Amino acid sequence: MIRRLLLAFFLLAAAVASAAANERITVATTRDVQNGALFLAALRGYFAAEGIDLAMQAYPSPKAVVEALAAGNTDLAVTSFTATAFNLVGTGAIKIIGAQVREKDGHEGDVVVAANAAFRAGLHTFRDLINRSVAITSLGSVYNYQLGRIAELKKFKLNSVLVKPMHTLDAVSAAVVDNRVDCAILPSRYGRSLLASGQAQIVGWYSELDEQQLGALFASPKTLTSRAAALAKFMVAYQRGAADYSAVMSHYGLGGKLVSNVKSRKAAAQIARYVYPSTPQGAAITAVEEGAYYMDPKARLDPADLARQFNWFKAQGLVQPDADLQKGLDLHYVGTLPAKRQ
Repeated sequence: MIRRLLLAFFLLAAAVASAAANERITVATTRDVQNGALFLAALRGYFAAEGIDLAMQAYPSPKAVVEALAAGNTDLAVTSFTATAFNLVGTGAIKIIGAQVREKDGHEGDVVVAANAAFRAGLHTFRDLINRSVAITSLGSVYNYQLGRIAELKKFKLNSVLVKPMHTLDAVSAAVVDNRVDCAILPSRYGRSLLASGQAQIVGWYSELDEQQLGALFASPKTLTSRAAALAKFMVAYQRGAADYSAVMSHYGLGGKLVSNVKSRKAAAQIARYVYPSTPQGAAITAVEEGAYYMDPKARLDPADLARQFNWFKAQGLVQPDADLQKGLDLHYVGTLPAKRQ
């Protein structure tokens, strides 16, 4: 009896010591499929294996996420790019240290769809956006940048397009269905739904034109300077999550039939626990699979693309004139993607 009590005591003491040895890291994020690498790494125990006690905090928008990081309310953040994020990066208030998902040639991502009335009136190609109304969620968003990039690549002026911010993706979709706008830029899951139901027509996938990094893993300067050892462990776990996400979630081409298998559904079910906690499991799994983007398996950064995005937002007056991308870009943790062949 005494021996069993002593054994129990030592096991309890070992557990307490192990828990005490774990370093707590807080991460701000949103409930989006794009953050699936973080969610997979958490649920599969990769952070715990590195001695990290992970605490995730959900925020309502990418803007709120980076503002929380800059305010010192969290150690790290994973979210999409916005003008707000680039403003904070440009002053060094937050740092980009790793990648989130990206647009990749041959893979679905964001899609430009035409309202049926506009399609019948001749809106069939990217260049047909001239003198048309285009719905996006908000100025300063990823979709705002993509519209500007389409204009640049297709050689027309952005001010020849009537940009209509709608605040939410549901509102953007509804405006297309009701023919209140000519077209919109939507993530693949929303676009697929409209196309499959015949409520919109495809103009093109953004990845046909450009490969863009859509978001990042951000750190506060304090975390970088005072918690370097813990951050290095975090990155090992995060990259394992990125590798898992890349292996099973980036598995279909442009407009192709969704390929669902045992591995992808298992990963989607885990991601859905964070993204769609109140949705029935079957529907949630499908939503995650349909909403998955390409992710580099090593979460590597694309400095050339980051500079292009940063400079575009600055040119639009959405980033402070004296902001400098290099103040908020740290390439020491994940490395960079190979340069594209010209």
